[in-house]
Amino acid sequence: MTHPPPRRLGAALLLVSLYGCATGPQRDPTDPLEPLNRATFRLNDTLDRHIAQPVARTYNRTVPRFVRTGVENVFSNLGDVTVMLNDFAQLRLMDGLNDLMRVAVNSTFGLLGVLDIATPASIAKRDQDFGLTLGHYGMPAGPYLVLPLFGPSTFRDTAGFAVDQYGSPATYAKPALRNTLWGVDFVSTRARYLNATNLLEQAALDRYLFVRDAYLGRRRALLDEGKEAPLPDYGNDHGGKDDGGKEDGGK
Repeated sequence: MTHPPPRRLGAALLLVSLYGCATGPQRDPTDPLEPLNRATFRLNDTLDRHIAQPVARTYNRTVPRFVRTGVENVFSNLGDVTVMLNDFAQLRLMDGLNDLMRVAVNSTFGLLGVLDIATPASIAKRDQDFGLTLGHYGMPAGPYLVLPLFGPSTFRDTAGFAVDQYGSPATYAKPALRNTLWGVDFVSTRARYLNATNLLEQAALDRYLFVRDAYLGRRRALLDEGKEAPLPDYGNDHGGKDDGGKEDGGK
């Protein structure tokens, strides 16, 4: 069965070619496709407000916190496999061995990743992907690109995302299980960052520019430093206020 990520990559490149007329000499050099990207950003925002956010709030209200934490840990453990492969691909051998140890400890003593045993054991969690691997070997990021459903990216990161899917263990599950895993991962991730919606609304006069500049800046930091740039904690541990979705107006 053909996996969807390459189709998404092909569709994204097709859209770029069809909207070539949207470019112009006055565009930001990192974002020559800004008209197309803004249109996709508005589409994603509409879907997020009317579908993703309500589902995420329902998830927070109905699923106990300890279960949500276990789900987050499972997908974090699966993600560490891809991180490990990219560290080895970049010849960061010590980092790759660190990632291998995380996966081994959490997959065994952590009950297939439900418990995060590695972090308290001081086995560091890292962030790598194939987009960063391509950048490590000198490939430029290319223009900024907002993907339908998946949000901010670049040409290089879009290609990297497609490759990373083939390194993810979830990709090789049976189709029904694989699609379920992807869906649960999406809901879990969106639920964890519900509070980021309020921050974005309050901080940005132009939300599109805010997201674009934050994304590109973080990717540069990851590439330059070889480690994840720190992000604000939008978790649900402060009194559980967002379990009912009231933190952002209950929209």
